[in-house]
Amino acid sequence: MKKYREEGFPVTIVRPSHTYDERNIPIGVHGMNGFWQVIRRMLDGKPVIIQGDGTSLWHLTFNRDFAVGYKGLLGNRHAIGEAFQITGDEVLTWNQIYQTIADALGVELHAYHVASEFLAEAGMSHGYDFTGSLIGDKSVSVVFDNRKLLRLSPDMRTTIPFHRGVRIALDHILSHPESCQIEDPEFDEWCDRVIMSLETAKKSI
Repeated sequence: MKKYREEGFPVTIVRPSHTYDERNIPIGVHGMNGFWQVIRRMLDGKPVIIQGDGTSLWHLTFNRDFAVGYKGLLGNRHAIGEAFQITGDEVLTWNQIYQTIADALGVELHAYHVASEFLAEAGMSHGYDFTGSLIGDKSVSVVFDNRKLLRLSPDMRTTIPFHRGVRIALDHILSHPESCQIEDPEFDEWCDRVIMSLETAKKSI
């Protein structure tokens, strides 16, 4: 923006929120290899870790919907020198996100809530940086106002809500095991150890 104000350099800043596509499923707590091990735990009937109490709010945007908002800014002279957030208008809690995933898989969700601060400390020695991704991000409710974007991109809206988007993603992921189902046994074991430690602590008091 400094270049625009001082030199007239044509710039538009775009700030997406959590945009996903058919190759990815939004997960709050995962290991180095991404989301698949959490899906695997759901399929196996194992408990899955949800940060905090799962009630913080989060925006999810399927990439096709994001593209509509982005297209409205391209070549638009009114967008020059401005910053825009591009998000869908659907807001869900993390509990709802995980439950929607479980429903799409046709399995019962066994949610295990763990404080974000505990996850950050417990993950540090294993190379998991949950301080930024959880404490600085997903543990805090996020609600965006898209009215500025809609003035230039009036067609932007959520046409693929998460309950549909996650099914599109699962169809692709389950049919492409070699590229989308990356196992993460280290993270799987870490989840079991975190849960076992907390259960042991409960019994010791």
